Amino acid sequence: MLPLRDKRILITGGTGSLGQVLVGRLLTGEMGRPRKITVFSRDEAKQHAMRVEYLHKRAVTDEVIYRTFEEILEFRIGDVRDFHNVAAAVRDADVVFNAAALKQVPTCEYHPYSAVMTNIGGPENIVRAIQEHELPVETVVGISTDKACKPVNVMGMTKAIQERVFIQGNMRCRKTRFICVRYGNVLASRGSVIPLFHDQIRSGGPVTITTTDMTRFLLSLDQAVDTIFAAVKGAGRGETYIPRVPSARVIDIAEALIGERPIEIEVTGIRPGEKIHEILVSEEECHRTVDRGDYYAILPMLPELLGGAAVEAALDDEYSSLSGVMSGTALADVLHRHKLMVDDVPTSEGEILR
Repeated sequence: MLPLRDKRILITGGTGSLGQVLVGRLLTGEMGRPRKITVFSRDEAKQHAMRVEYLHKRAVTDEVIYRTFEEILEFRIGDVRDFHNVAAAVRDADVVFNAAALKQVPTCEYHPYSAVMTNIGGPENIVRAIQEHELPVETVVGISTDKACKPVNVMGMTKAIQERVFIQGNMRCRKTRFICVRYGNVLASRGSVIPLFHDQIRSGGPVTITTTDMTRFLLSLDQAVDTIFAAVKGAGRGETYIPRVPSARVIDIAEALIGERPIEIEVTGIRPGEKIHEILVSEEECHRTVDRGDYYAILPMLPELLGGAAVEAALDDEYSSLSGVMSGTALADVLHRHKLMVDDVPTSEGEILR
């Protein structure tokens, strides 16, 4: 099944770490060759850099991307906070991926209303545009986070509301399927801990962690895109897809990256809004969570969307990063496999640190 063949695709926040990998995967045609991919964001510098990168891809492995770039890929300046920007962009889409977000926990704590406008107002603008203009959008995918589950910080609270805005959108826009994906820490994405650790190690340390108890789910950007594609293929209206992935202690990540280097680890204390452990499925949600192979699917809470079918729950407790923590050896294998050890990663000058 190639569900995105000949579809017009809109990616809000498409210049972010996830957006860039999502665009690359879409251009390979693994989900079907799209008719058009529109990258929608407010950062002209990132759009220009992304445009230049794709325009000059000439390696054999990128042949398809290079060949189809000018035919398919389009860049559009806009802000999800602005209804008119959103309505104009959504008008030309069959499928929308909402990756636009304020996602750094401390930033959202210090600028909570900005997080509300982007993480809640943006999704509401998408639903409103489809409803008010009766647009024939087929599917909208909301990109969420483990921090939306039992949220204790502004980022998680706003993402939790995003999920509810999209899920309830199924009732406002009967011809559009609104679904969500929720996943944990993405390895090496912008703002994540691994690039910070790399920089600290290159500078001679110390490597800073907030607490020795902290655990996090880990998945690669490609696994995040796999989750999105699985939801596009299999999610029913109002469902939220969750990848079944391992977790790790943050101090183990730091120690694996440091290796034998004489670099100290400094414990700095919990940052504003930070959790010690993350949860992907809460105990309140587990009774309506079903097995979808490599994924869990949380069924919608609204009875109008659930349809009255009996649910065979796949979990009997919350799905937490505290369970299934990888050993140090397994974690090192994951970091090596994704070329995230410090020795594998180019410095800003393009050299490898040895």
